[in-house]
Amino acid sequence: MQRLMLTPGVRLLLRAGIPFAVCFGGASWWLSNPDTQAAIQATVAEARASIEERPEFRVNLMAIDGADTELAEAIRVAVPLDFPLSSFDIDPAAIRDTVLQMPPVREASVRIRPGGILQVDITPRVPVAIWRRPEGLTLIDASGAHVRPIPRRNARPDLPVIAGEGAAAHVGEAMQLIAAGAPLGNRLRGLVRLGDRRWDLVLDRNQRIMLPTEGAVQALERVIALDEVDEVLKRDVERIDLRLTDRPTVRMTDYSTEEWWRIRQLNSGTERQ
Repeated sequence: MQRLMLTPGVRLLLRAGIPFAVCFGGASWWLSNPDTQAAIQATVAEARASIEERPEFRVNLMAIDGADTELAEAIRVAVPLDFPLSSFDIDPAAIRDTVLQMPPVREASVRIRPGGILQVDITPRVPVAIWRRPEGLTLIDASGAHVRPIPRRNARPDLPVIAGEGAAAHVGEAMQLIAAGAPLGNRLRGLVRLGDRRWDLVLDRNQRIMLPTEGAVQALERVIALDEVDEVLKRDVERIDLRLTDRPTVRMTDYSTEEWWRIRQLNSGTERQ
């Protein structure tokens, strides 16, 4: 026994192992009691509530910057918070994800400011054109993303109109064509995407400039230069077809075509006489 008591392992077991086992077993038995567990949970909850309900952790209102009145109201509806709230009950990341899912929002940041203010900073999408679809009119930004629908064209008379399949995916090219067609002034009505391959430039008086698949901007600039010299677009022209760059075609209106044939027949009759 004396030799055993002199063994380091046995001495460590008697000095630390057995007391630890006794304490661990007693604590486990005490914590396994449901009443003890309920008391501990109640104490933790009370301590947490006393911290969360302190005035410095209270959030009293939400401030939205960078959004217009309509978008701000939509954000408040999408994020229904019943203030005042504890900052521990607010998840800024989840609120940001909800706001980013709204079409008019391009970027957003959410944070809790000192003074109990939930700050939402919005970078809205800036509409550059109106996309006419079978479902109605929709504002789109420079990337082709939807901003919001509008009830009628004159709600945004400052924006050009584009239409056709795949028009929103090529809004960058459309804006280049609209910029190139600026000398046409108010005569420019919009652009129509055809077959998701090319554009038609639509003017008043039901005139169209049918642009090629490649080099559409350069083709439009040539037509505008020709119009400045010969005033082609002021004549009774229905279509200017530039799809074949080496062979442009001009189509007259039905009335002009009939008049041309009538005059030609009259001239032919005069020559025979």
